[in-house]
Amino acid sequence: IVHRIDRETSGVLLLVKTKKGHATLKKQFQNREIEKIYHLFVYGNVKDDQGSINLPIGRSVSNSRKWSAQRGARGEKRKALTYFKVLKRSKDKNFTFIEAKPKTGRTHQIRVHFKAIHHPVICDKVYALRKPCLLGFDRLALHAREIKFKDVGGEQHSVLANYPEDFQSALSMLN
Repeated sequence: IVHRIDRETSGVLLLVKTKKGHATLKKQFQNREIEKIYHLFVYGNVKDDQGSINLPIGRSVSNSRKWSAQRGARGEKRKALTYFKVLKRSKDKNFTFIEAKPKTGRTHQIRVHFKAIHHPVICDKVYALRKPCLLGFDRLALHAREIKFKDVGGEQHSVLANYPEDFQSALSMLN
């Protein structure tokens, strides 16, 4: 496995069959040449149509298994950058459907960054613990939609993952 996603995240996984393939993709990840695109639902109305979240990530003060991009994070804080754009907003402004492109690949980066701007991912049982699950989700409303990379021969590839049923249902509520 070259590209992993959180347990409750749906979507694209990247696996390789050879050591050469692994080395090729690992180098692209290290050089930040692979483009990862995620779609997610977050609580509230994200006001900016697009933007970036450039906040370093460290360990949470309250729970050593959690990460934080907010003041007071402890330990080594590592640079983290996530670009985003709003795809749709709910009419009642209870949630926003977003496309996120993490430039860096920190653990829980998208989840931590959106929590830091006060719009955690819907049904995130770690970073939005006291919030109700909305839109019929009983898992994290995060989907690894697409990944773009070059194979060992240098040919560009793009792999797109269809939405699972819960995403399709939530999107139909937006229309």
